[in-house]
Amino acid sequence: MSSHFDPRRLDVLAFARAAAELSAVDTLSLYERLCAETGAAGADRPVRWRAVGRHDTDASGHSRVWLHLDADACLPLTCQRCLGPADIDVTVSREFRFAPTEEQAEAEDEMSEEDVLVLSRDFDLKGLVEDELIMALPLVPRHPECLENLKLSAQDPDFDASSSGQPHPFAALAGLKGGESG
Repeated sequence: MSSHFDPRRLDVLAFARAAAELSAVDTLSLYERLCAETGAAGADRPVRWRAVGRHDTDASGHSRVWLHLDADACLPLTCQRCLGPADIDVTVSREFRFAPTEEQAEAEDEMSEEDVLVLSRDFDLKGLVEDELIMALPLVPRHPECLENLKLSAQDPDFDASSSGQPHPFAALAGLKGGESG
């Protein structure tokens, strides 16, 4: 049923009217911007996605075109707590409604809770998958609990030894303060 729909040039209206479904398991390397977020590590890791189209009529008789998207990937990122490698699961489950023109999509997007996109006969579904996964990336990737014990203080024995024989730099001020009469 979905074999005649191209995810790079998707006719969204025909896809929704057919209540069609597309899905794939691609490699991360096919998503250039998402792969760049990983520093090109894990290019052979899977990116799974599934899209389902739906067409219905609302209470006022207006035609509504919908696309439901699920996507997930496990990305090799750097933990910002321990600076070690961290496999971060990124998951997306979103509904998109489509409007016939850019102006209508912009106006409806401002007033509605769902995302409203422009209806297109050559919609880039894989581009949408990549956009949504990038937006789902955590701002600060980190392990739930880091495997290494983090060293949160620094001690230098040479520094302690060299400063122990010298007078404290503010010792002279303490002497001046003690000499005040007041």
